[in-house]
Amino acid sequence: MGNKLCPKIILEGTRLTFKTEIAFELNEHPRLVGPRKYRYHSPLISAEWCTFTNYPWGRGPINFEPQEESLAIETYQTWARMFELQKYYSWIVDRFHISTQAYQKQTYDKDYDFHWLEDRLLPLNFRIVFCTRSPESFEAARAERLKVSGNPSQYKDLKPFIREQELMRGLIAKSQLPSLTLDISDNNIPAAVERIADWMESNGGLYMVD
Repeated sequence: MGNKLCPKIILEGTRLTFKTEIAFELNEHPRLVGPRKYRYHSPLISAEWCTFTNYPWGRGPINFEPQEESLAIETYQTWARMFELQKYYSWIVDRFHISTQAYQKQTYDKDYDFHWLEDRLLPLNFRIVFCTRSPESFEAARAERLKVSGNPSQYKDLKPFIREQELMRGLIAKSQLPSLTLDISDNNIPAAVERIADWMESNGGLYMVD
């Protein structure tokens, strides 16, 4: 048998950078997960799930309130342990700890140190793909998103997204995990996925080395 494909990618970026669309494409791309003759359940997860509240668009591991801090940290500890127990599998993560750091800094001016988490993710060969776009391209991206969004009010003001993007840029620069900055200003998702595949192939990101 040849090497087993088990890439581990964390997609980070502010709203309207097409992270989720890219995540779905990655999770079915033969260069990353092998050829699939039929569709089956794929490990696509997110810290953006609003799992702390019993209503839509609520709170979760990214936008938790101060009294929920221990719950959020325990959630990250649980994800880390699950990854460790199942390290020979592909994991595509649509937003994770960088998003938490950015949100908590912007909202509560609190800095969260996730070195302990990255210390556990690094040996598992996790990598970050930072999805970005030019400030002037947010408008067109919003127009596309409004065609399908169930919560359009969140896209009314684009300035917070542009600010968050720059905050994330600084946080990723300090990260221990290898990272790729991916410009999605042209809204070309297939091309973006190919660039990710090229990068993962070039630096050993597709396999686990024992």
